[in-house]
Amino acid sequence: MQEPIIDMRGIVKTYNLGMPNELEILHGIDLQVYPGDFMAIVGESGSGKSTLMNIIGALDKPTSGQYTLDGVDVSQAKDKELSVIRNQKIGFVFQTFNLIGRTSALKNVELPMLYAGVPAKQRTERAKKLLEMVNMEARAKHHPNELSGGQKQRVAIARALVNKPALLLADEPTGALDSATSRTVMDIFHRLHESGMTIVLITHSQELAEECSRILTLRDGRFIGERKGAGRSASLG
Repeated sequence: MQEPIIDMRGIVKTYNLGMPNELEILHGIDLQVYPGDFMAIVGESGSGKSTLMNIIGALDKPTSGQYTLDGVDVSQAKDKELSVIRNQKIGFVFQTFNLIGRTSALKNVELPMLYAGVPAKQRTERAKKLLEMVNMEARAKHHPNELSGGQKQRVAIARALVNKPALLLADEPTGALDSATSRTVMDIFHRLHESGMTIVLITHSQELAEECSRILTLRDGRFIGERKGAGRSASLG
C-alpha cells in the first residue's frame, strides 16, 4: 500500500482560542489523499472549505491534530519550513489567478523557481515548456492585463507546476471563468491527472466535483460522506 501524500488525523481549527468569542471551524478532520488521486472537496459557503484549504496548503496551522504532507510533518513545521513546503511540495491554483501585474507570463511562471534557487537558463527553459503544455507559448511575453481570464488561469497552472510539486491544490479554479473556458481548464487538470499528478480540487460545484475520482462532502467542519465520481467521462456526458 502506498503512503498517502496527504495524511490528516484529527485536525481541529479554532479561532480566538480561549476568548469569549472562541469558534471551532474544523472538528477533527481525517483525510488521506494517495499518489495519483484526483479528489474533490465540496461544500457550501461556511462549511469550512477555505479553512481546510489553508491548512492543506500550509498557509495556516491546525489548532490540534497531525498533518503529514509527502512525508513531512506540517503541523510541527516552523514558518520558514512552511514557506519551503509551499514552494517545493504544493502547486497552487486560485480563483483569482494571483499573477504579478507588471511582468510577463513567462516571468510569472519562472517566479517559484527563482525562490527555489533554480539557475536562470533552466528556469526559462522549464517555464517555456510548461507554457507550451497549456497552449500559452504565443502569449509568453504578454502581461496579465493583456490576457483573458482563461489565459491567466492557464499561466497560473503552468506556474503551479514548475517546481514539480507532490500536490496540485486548486481552490475554485473555474469560479471566475465562463463555461467554455472552465472546460479548457478542467481538460488540463484531466491531462495532468492522467500523467500521474495528485490533485485536490476545492469547489462548491457538484458538476465539477463529479469529474473527479473521489468526492468528499464537507458540512459544518466535518466530512459527512465520500463517494466515487464519474471521472473524465462526466465531462463528455
